[in-house]
Amino acid sequence: MPAPHRPRESGGGPGKRRDPFFDNAKYLAIVLVAIGHSWATIANGNRELSAAYDVVYVFHMPAFIIISGFFSRDVDARPDRLKRLITQVAVPYVIFETAYSLFRIHVGHSGDHAISLLTPWYLTWFLCALFVWRLTAPLWRLVRHPLPVALGLAALASLTPGMGAVLELQRVLQFLPCFVLGMCLRPEHFRLVRRRSVRIAAAPVFAAALALAWWSEPRVTSAWVYRNCAAQDLGAPWWAGPVMVLVMFAGAVVLTACFFAWVPGRRTWFTALGTGTLCGYLLHGFLIKAALYAGWLDAAWLHGTPGALLVTGVAAAGMTLLCTGPVRRLFRGVMEPRMEWAFRREAVAPAAGERGRGEGLGNGHGAETGTAAVPVAASVR
Repeated sequence: MPAPHRPRESGGGPGKRRDPFFDNAKYLAIVLVAIGHSWATIANGNRELSAAYDVVYVFHMPAFIIISGFFSRDVDARPDRLKRLITQVAVPYVIFETAYSLFRIHVGHSGDHAISLLTPWYLTWFLCALFVWRLTAPLWRLVRHPLPVALGLAALASLTPGMGAVLELQRVLQFLPCFVLGMCLRPEHFRLVRRRSVRIAAAPVFAAALALAWWSEPRVTSAWVYRNCAAQDLGAPWWAGPVMVLVMFAGAVVLTACFFAWVPGRRTWFTALGTGTLCGYLLHGFLIKAALYAGWLDAAWLHGTPGALLVTGVAAAGMTLLCTGPVRRLFRGVMEPRMEWAFRREAVAPAAGERGRGEGLGNGHGAETGTAAVPVAASVR
């Protein structure tokens, strides 16, 4: 990675300082992603941990997607932006989809030896989704009422069984309203949820969400939180799809607002780590899957409170390490290949003021998940 660039204010023009709030939010959310993945196996049989797992899954990816949408408000079809979309989303998708498939085959000894770019596996679905969202971003700027339209598309997707595996279209469409919502937001909206009154109110809201998740654990399937199935795929009546799309979207918005309320707005020790969340996101899946393949998470004692706390701490520490500068520099060639040789000259040089712009989950100098973007598999579990 190059030397740290001069940060800029999110959504601002050249010369404005970058708001550390967004890097703080990205780091904290990516840690929740790693924790959620580590809980996936040990939560079985633990009702309290399963409830916490469901609550985290309601909002951790929507938080990333909303930020990515926020930084996509001015996206257009300019050559340098399309070039970044290819090098920082499409090419990493091909690389990591292939790498994860080979890892599954040779380390996980999977009987399925297929490597298909049309069926994202594990973490790579988000790169596929981001590519579609960013590519269609200029269209959402033309629509008079973009959020209701996006919700309508998500509801229709929830009525279409069997489409989820191809490019993870169920997730692309069911998470689309979060991206469009981000495009509709302005800086003052983020300042609004960071008020002291909202921070105080966030505590009982999260407590109520945990209580509701605990109550619903034996009554409602947790599969709804993944947004990767139609209602019929889950054995539910057709009308449950649109209803759950609205319920999950409302829950995501409320819990994401509460999460943002607790994110520090000042520079902290982890602010710089927020610029490396793309690296942490794409690499931590290898560690999680390796632990699963090795049976390290099968021990019965890990399903109790002490084991869950240990797994949580290890997951958070591991993700923190993967977001650090040395790791990002090591994998820079595959996370953000330059590939000037593949493009016409006018697509290589970004316009003045575009370099170093922080967006989405990214790496801190323009390869963010908003510009290119990231945060999960045919199942983010």
